Formats: sequence, C-alpha cells, structure tokens
Amino acid sequence: MFSFALKRADFRLKKSISVSVIICAKNESENLKINLPLILNQDYPNFEVVLVNDSSYDDTLDVMKTFAAQHKNVKLVDVKTIETFWGNKKYALTLGIKASSNDFLVFTDADCKPYSNKWLTHICSNFSNKKSIVLGYGAYEKKSLSFLNKLIRFETLMTAIQYFSFANLGIPYMGVGRNMAYRKELFFNNAGFQNHMHLKSGDDDLFINKVATNINTAACYTKDSFTISKPKESFKDWFLQKRRHISTAKYYQWKHKFLLGLFYFSQLMFWFLLSILLLIGYPWLSVIILISIRFIIQLLCLGFFAKQLDERDLILLGPILELFLIPIQLSIFIANLLSKPKHWK
Repeated sequence: MFSFALKRADFRLKKSISVSVIICAKNESENLKINLPLILNQDYPNFEVVLVNDSSYDDTLDVMKTFAAQHKNVKLVDVKTIETFWGNKKYALTLGIKASSNDFLVFTDADCKPYSNKWLTHICSNFSNKKSIVLGYGAYEKKSLSFLNKLIRFETLMTAIQYFSFANLGIPYMGVGRNMAYRKELFFNNAGFQNHMHLKSGDDDLFINKVATNINTAACYTKDSFTISKPKESFKDWFLQKRRHISTAKYYQWKHKFLLGLFYFSQLMFWFLLSILLLIGYPWLSVIILISIRFIIQLLCLGFFAKQLDERDLILLGPILELFLIPIQLSIFIANLLSKPKHWK
C-alpha cells in the first residue's frame, strides 16, 4: 500500500475529449436541484449530462425535464418499471450508457457534488490510448462532533487506500460509482453488466473487477478530482448501506478475495492474539510495546494516505476507529450470511 502513499497525485493537462456524465437517480429530486448545477458549471469545453430517471415516484422526472429544457447539453432517459428488471439500477444505467453520445463516460450519483469546477478536467486527463478506466475518490462531507461521521469517513478512506494501492500495484479490483469513468467501447465489448445483471448491486465494483487490468486502469486522486456526498446520519442506515456494498465482494476474482481477506484477517488476528496474551498473563509491558509499535506504523502509513485524500482529521483517531470498525465489518459479514440485504431504493 506504500505504492499509493508514496506516489504523488499527478495532473497533466491534456487535450480535452468529449465526455458524457451519466447520473442515474431514483427519488433524488432535492439532491439534483442542489448538485446538478455544479456538474453543469464544470470548466470543461465539451460534455453532456445524461440524466437517467429510474422509475422515481417523487418529482425527480420533473426536475430533470426542467434542467433539460434549460441546458442543451442535458439528455433525459426515463426508465419505466418492468417486471424482469424491477429495481435494478444496472438496467437503468445500461439505457443511459446506450443513450450517451460520447465514448468517454464519467459516472457519479445524484447525491454527489464535485469538489471543484475542474473535476471533469482532472478525471478525464487520465484517459489515454491505453487507459480506458479511471478510478476516482468519492469522499463524504465532514461533520464536527460526530463520531459516526468520522467512522463512515474512516471506512471510506480505508476502502480507497485499498483500491488505489491495488490499482497502482497493477491489480485493480474495484471502483466506486460516486466517482469513476470508463469508455463505452469497453463496456459493450465486455457485455456490460450481463454476467451479473441478476445481482442488484455491483454496477460499479463488479464491472471494474471483471474488466480492469494493470494496463487499462488509472487512479486519480488529485483534490480537484474528488466528489463529495452526504453521509448517512444514523448507524442503522449506514449499516444497511454497507451490507449492500459488501454483498458483492463474494463475486470478486479469487486473487482479489484472497488479498482483501488476508488484510482483514491480519487486523482481526492482531487483536485476537493480543487478547490471548493478556488472558494468559503475558507481561503487560511487552503487550504495550507491541501495541505501540503497531500504532506508530499505522499512524505513519495513515498519515501519508490521509494527506493525499484530504482526511487529515482522521489520522490520530485511526487506531480507535479501527477498533470499532473491525467488529462492525464482522457483524456485516455475518448478517449477509444470514439474510440478503435490501437494494436500490
């Protein structure tokens, strides 16, 4: 993971390419009113915004129609509910991709806003003749005096550290739909979501897991390339959201499952073995030294990562947040074994 920490966030301005920004929304009228103007005001010469209304039952469609009437570069796709693909975001996204005019596609969600008006410029600068996938960072808003907010952001940071590091090591395995890009040609040449259309989750990570290689994938983590979303405000809502996200991991390639499992297992075993040492009466001083060494290494590594992703306030809290996150992740894993999580609104 040092490959990410020690690699500078690079940005080289290239000739602008025509891109399509695709936003799939279900009951997101208020978020669209707030965030869509920030997308449309991007300082980028040639782009369209494809708005996909996924069978909303609020006034999302009306909001989309208003924006489409006011902006020539807004295209609207209205997806009606059909029994075969009921509640399937992948079906709606596929229709949006088909409707797009350009080969280069940038994806985000209705509840996301770009960090700056250079967001598209930074993301799209990573495309090249070889690079057809760009992985970005989807951050969450910071809220003071909220432990849940810090826990959510810490989990998001750790996930980003993993997928950016793996990508820089030449073994990309996922991206987040809040902020990523790929070529339409790549999507259709690999049959899109067809191999996992029966799964309601995985429109971002499962597709990337299937098609990403060490040659065709770029990681983008300049600050201007970030998107920012509002995090969940209750532990229950966040827990259910993570259940949906994690439910797709069992469909990853075996090498990715092994490496990710090894990382989590090492965290779990450290605290388990530490507890055993305490129970058998191992000298307290030796235990404290072990904990101190691990925390120092963790803080140094996390400091590099957090600086890159503008999450500096999480550095000192890292060891405490990890203690909470490990049992939560274990609980999510067990809950998903016992029952299927709910999906897409």
